[in-house]
Amino acid sequence: MGTSRNSPSRVSTGRRQENGLSFPLMPTRRDALKYLGAGAILVGCQGARSGPRREAITNIRPLGPGVEPWWTPDPFLFCVHHDDRYPASNGAFGPKASLAGHERGQDFAGVDGWRMYHGDAVPGFPVHPHRGFETVTVVRQGLLDHSDSLGAQARYGRGDVQWLTAGRGIQHAEMFPLLDTTAENRVELFQIWLNLPKVDKLVAPYFSMLWQPAIPHHVLAGGKAQVTTIAGALDDRRTSPPPESWASKVDHGVAIWTIKLAPSTTWMLPAARAGLNRVLYFFDGDQLALDSRAIPARSAVELVSDAEVVLETGPRGAELLMLQGQPIGEPVAQRGPFVMNTREEIAQTIEEYRATQFGGWRWPSPEPVHGTEGRFARHADGRLDRPG
Repeated sequence: MGTSRNSPSRVSTGRRQENGLSFPLMPTRRDALKYLGAGAILVGCQGARSGPRREAITNIRPLGPGVEPWWTPDPFLFCVHHDDRYPASNGAFGPKASLAGHERGQDFAGVDGWRMYHGDAVPGFPVHPHRGFETVTVVRQGLLDHSDSLGAQARYGRGDVQWLTAGRGIQHAEMFPLLDTTAENRVELFQIWLNLPKVDKLVAPYFSMLWQPAIPHHVLAGGKAQVTTIAGALDDRRTSPPPESWASKVDHGVAIWTIKLAPSTTWMLPAARAGLNRVLYFFDGDQLALDSRAIPARSAVELVSDAEVVLETGPRGAELLMLQGQPIGEPVAQRGPFVMNTREEIAQTIEEYRATQFGGWRWPSPEPVHGTEGRFARHADGRLDRPG
């Protein structure tokens, strides 16, 4: 899974040679978990675009196939859309199907329409570390089981969102438990990485849940447009990001919206303030026009943030994700799941992780699942939280 970053402020897609080995310049989520092997450290600087405004659309980029990560602008680092149609469960939270053709431990090909990813018996992402940024995980269908080195655990999905500030360092596992033993188990989610500025890179990790009933859901255009505002607002209703998040300050203009438009619908995306990076990801549907300009299916559309944009769908309708925010504008050094500002900070991070394991791993398995329990969050202090 890899994306190009063609902005001059980022290292572009490609490969480099070092000591006879070939390394990806922009790691995939698969590569991100190979953080202690031979790998590249990315160093760049993200910043705002400059220049005169000419029209609402400033660029259109194709989205990659499968689970290729999508190009993202500062303050975002990464966005991937997982959509797997798992078969019925085997009763032990894994697929009741042959794993022939699925590469155990590195299953990203999408054989049979689903992937085990790094999971062995259960699909998902066993224990791995993060430092220096946040993960925002939007589970639209299916369930995700979370466990972390703080002592927190959760099962969430069906519209819930987990917002995790990695800060100075955390380990967590993200497993996709299959519960239905008689029918398909679909798991669909976005994982978005939101950067932290230098001053907040080493804040204490923070685990939080946004349950579906508490996330603003707007029905507009006579019922033909549905907008879910995970961050940012269409009216006075807002969610509460973690306290040290770049999104916690309203003047940073961070917005994470999902937009669903019915067939043959016209809806106007409202303008935000100037100076924000704003991208619409057209990930489902085959016909969409923005300000009467046809947009190819599976495209990322960069927009001027202070312009209204008219969206028009064809006979199938469309679904989109919007990411928006004020750029942090600082250097970015990345090695897999570690994101700092300099190479030296990355080297220090690797040393600290090897020495401390970011608090260690208290769970009996590297890929823990939570039985048949319903959706819940058990925080590190023992507090239990459920949706609704």
